[in-house]
Amino acid sequence: MTGMTLVATPHGDAGVTLDRPAGVPAAMLLLGHGAGGGIASPDLVEVTAAAVAAGLAVVRVTQPYRVAGKKGTPRPPVLDEAWLAVAARVRVDGLPLVVGGRSSGARVACRTATALGAVAVVALAFPTAPPRTPEKDRLAELAAPTVPVLVVQGERDPFGVPPPAPGRTVHLVPATHTLRGPAAREAAAAVTSWLAGLGLT
Repeated sequence: MTGMTLVATPHGDAGVTLDRPAGVPAAMLLLGHGAGGGIASPDLVEVTAAAVAAGLAVVRVTQPYRVAGKKGTPRPPVLDEAWLAVAARVRVDGLPLVVGGRSSGARVACRTATALGAVAVVALAFPTAPPRTPEKDRLAELAAPTVPVLVVQGERDPFGVPPPAPGRTVHLVPATHTLRGPAAREAAAAVTSWLAGLGLT
């Protein structure tokens, strides 16, 4: 694992942390963090380790607002523009790109997958609907990608559990919105098994 590198975006510097496999990577996995968290969340750490062991290069992206030490999450277009700028800098020609993340990062990945030409999307703890306003669901974002989508969700997630759909696999783990410990390890195993099924490991 390398240290964090700063990458310029239209909204300030983002942080990039790259983990490489031992050999030539089979694909690149780009992961984003949750709204109030960072790339050291247990599920992102476990998924990164498992994906690298399976032969993927993994890039974890720290959004500019977190690099700057801010707590308030920017509007979706700001997050998406920063994410797209980072992807343009780190992606490797000819290497399949998988995008993903947890919670807010999963939303960003879903919204930008088509623009990036991603071959698959990994959504950890996708926040289907805010607990206080469940009528404001985000299923349209989850349905936006035209490529296979894996959702790994806590079965007791207060943000809801999205239903399976054509092209979408939903894997439930014994957890809430936070995936840690055994749930994080199960999430990582589900991700690598699913990627293997797509021929990306």
